Amino acid sequence: MIRVALALAQREFIRFLRQPQRVVGTVAQPVLFWLFLGTGFSSSFRAPGMEQVSYLEYFYPGVMLMMMLFASIFSSITIIEDRDAGFLQSVLVAPVSRMAIVLGKVLGGTAIALVQTVIFTIAAPFLGLSLGAGALAMLLGAYVLTSMGFAAMGFFFAWPMRSSSGFHAIMMVFLMPLWMLSGALFPIERVPGWLHLLMNINPVAHALVLLRTPLYMSVSEAFQNQRYLLALAVTAVWTIACLLGSMARVETRDKGGAPASA
Repeated sequence: MIRVALALAQREFIRFLRQPQRVVGTVAQPVLFWLFLGTGFSSSFRAPGMEQVSYLEYFYPGVMLMMMLFASIFSSITIIEDRDAGFLQSVLVAPVSRMAIVLGKVLGGTAIALVQTVIFTIAAPFLGLSLGAGALAMLLGAYVLTSMGFAAMGFFFAWPMRSSSGFHAIMMVFLMPLWMLSGALFPIERVPGWLHLLMNINPVAHALVLLRTPLYMSVSEAFQNQRYLLALAVTAVWTIACLLGSMARVETRDKGGAPASA
């Protein structure tokens, strides 16, 4: 199963590199968001307890989160494309575990997101953010955990879809609001009570805490911070739940007796 999963992940990554327009789109859009919104709001933005932080700096972890979201979305759309092209049917009838499909797609999406986000991390010193080895290790762990969660969630929604347009609709209605209500665009402290509740129960908001904390705390300070530990626990549970949900969805369709072409 591991060999099959790694082969599928490698195929996903090579497929991504061979589509330059996809590479440009998934990288350029978040960067343009960051530059335009960050520059436009810098003069009027003041976060509680972060009065000296510009909006470019505040929005920086949110753009990392957006990159992971877009990477997982595009990697999940390939499930629909593979079904239309007949490749998915070939994998389904092969004598391999269906779990390998989930792991392969999730690992492939995670690798794609990691490459983009790690490259974007180079911008940190230009914002005055000094990242030591400990901070970089914490960020890398957060990248992997969050990217796997997004990729598994994308797989869960993409698996039963029959058209990419339907999947885009789900993305706009469900996945994008998760990012918007994560605290990436505005601080959670200054929102109305009902919105504050939604943002607190949003697992993506906790994933953002994992990305923002290493920028301002040392490793020892972070692991003594209750908010960081809670965010780590919630993000881990969310990622595992998404993986298990995707695996259950694949197995349920298999046990239901649906033909491979369905």
